[in-house]
Amino acid sequence: MSLKIVLIDDHTLFRVGLEGLLASRGIEIAASVDNGVDCVNLVNEIQPDVVLLDMRMPDISGIGVLKKLREHKLDMPIVMLTTSTEETDLVESLRAGAQGYLLKDMEPDALVIALRDIVAGKTVVAPDLAPVLARAVQGKDDGTPEISGPFDELTPRETEILGLLAEGQSNKAIARNLGISDGTVKLHVKAILRKLEVHSRVEAAVMAVVKGLPSKN
Repeated sequence: MSLKIVLIDDHTLFRVGLEGLLASRGIEIAASVDNGVDCVNLVNEIQPDVVLLDMRMPDISGIGVLKKLREHKLDMPIVMLTTSTEETDLVESLRAGAQGYLLKDMEPDALVIALRDIVAGKTVVAPDLAPVLARAVQGKDDGTPEISGPFDELTPRETEILGLLAEGQSNKAIARNLGISDGTVKLHVKAILRKLEVHSRVEAAVMAVVKGLPSKN
């Protein structure tokens, strides 16, 4: 599957290098620019499969560009490709509509796989950020938005398990905490992924953060 990408990053050497890496793997960078000031017209004209955004840029930040594109109803996948492992950057990106949060030090082939998964409809967060995501879930307070949509289909037990799962707990740890068997936990996790229409625990955790799922402390 051939992909067409718009890359917005203020580091010229990184843009040129990434363009070469992706081109050798059958992915086209249709446009590569150093700022997001005039991004709306560019993205609207090209209609790429994915927009790749740097987080820290002059004039307007990656989050600012993301919000700007979403405000103009540009609904293609937008992915943050950054060096930032800050919890606030991760959570704000997901809440603003990013479909991926990837790190610049990841392996090129892993980046390509992540981009293809994102275009296929998945939300992908760099595996190294799982602990950051867990902290974000644990730190939620009572002023979060109400859970809605697919979360309504979860039973109280499934909601409880999702909170523990999003904190990074293993099936065995969840089973110990709740006094149930590993097999029962596996069945609940399978039901959670099916109801949320996701394929992995990380995706479920991302949805929990974005929707403001309270953690079970």
